[in-house]
Amino acid sequence: MKTFTFHVNGMHCNACVILTESELGEVSGISRVKASLNNFSVEVMGEFGDKNSEQIAEELNVVLKPHGYTLSLEKEVNKIKWSDFRIALPVALAFVVFFIILQKLGIVNLLTASKVTYGTAFVIGLIASVSTCMAVVGGLVLSMSANFAKEKDPSSSLRASKMRPQILFHLGRLVSFFILGGVIGALGSTFELGGTSTFILSLVVAIVLLILGINLLDIFPFAKKLQPTLPNFIGKYAHSLKNINHTLTPLLVGVVTFFLPCGFTQSMQIYSLTTGSFVTGSLIMFSFALGTLPVLSLLSFGSLSIGKYTQSGIFFKTAGLIVIFFGLFNLINALVGAGLILPIFNF
Repeated sequence: MKTFTFHVNGMHCNACVILTESELGEVSGISRVKASLNNFSVEVMGEFGDKNSEQIAEELNVVLKPHGYTLSLEKEVNKIKWSDFRIALPVALAFVVFFIILQKLGIVNLLTASKVTYGTAFVIGLIASVSTCMAVVGGLVLSMSANFAKEKDPSSSLRASKMRPQILFHLGRLVSFFILGGVIGALGSTFELGGTSTFILSLVVAIVLLILGINLLDIFPFAKKLQPTLPNFIGKYAHSLKNINHTLTPLLVGVVTFFLPCGFTQSMQIYSLTTGSFVTGSLIMFSFALGTLPVLSLLSFGSLSIGKYTQSGIFFKTAGLIVIFFGLFNLINALVGAGLILPIFNF
């Protein structure tokens, strides 16, 4: 048994840690994997024979590259591509202006003075679906599909055997986000959140969105360590369900994605709690899940690979600026709602 430590390039959040550990843990010969977000590294223990560290890294990269990660012996220097902002900034600004105009015309109620709307939740879901923290969900979909295909019913057609688990997964995800979002909203009414509690939770939502947006810009590496997340064992358990080959496994995996460590999901969960309403909470989470559906559907049906879109610096910087916009608006709205400042914008 030998132990090797490699630097992981492309790691952004705890979801990346879970995905890295899960994928490498299934490699033959490896007995233990421990990834670290603080050091952007992974330690692997196993039987590697006479292979040196370069050969091992090369073999493990075959497993990780489809998910947008690579291993190296030396830590890569984070190079900020400021030139990406030449395109990202005007595109993000155009996006924001476009939706504000639609809101002013009454076509879409994206922004209000006091709350996150269903349109906001949908757009945040759309951004989350192509962010690095959703890579674990995409990886879960792809891995589950591969495992399920191995045990497919010989009497069923190949196309049907590929379609069924994907449909069950997305159905389970949408239904669970609707029901569990409603449960969270109902809990808010049970606790009878007052003005101060609602203000604090709204402030938390704004701060989480700002941190997520800053992380997408990829110019402050230390901010990646600030993302709030659920305990890792929950995500690891959810990811391990993909190895269970049962007809209803995809449905169950779709349900447990509600608990995966994604900052975007958690920000919407926190906001759902402030609504104090089963209906509003369920529709907020359902709108968010609906926003993630297009990209996750393309992933699950094989039209995209995670590695392709996780390398687009311009796209992530654009998405980061838009998320920061939502975060600032929620921050301002929370302060206005608490009476700490006067309204700055009249949307």
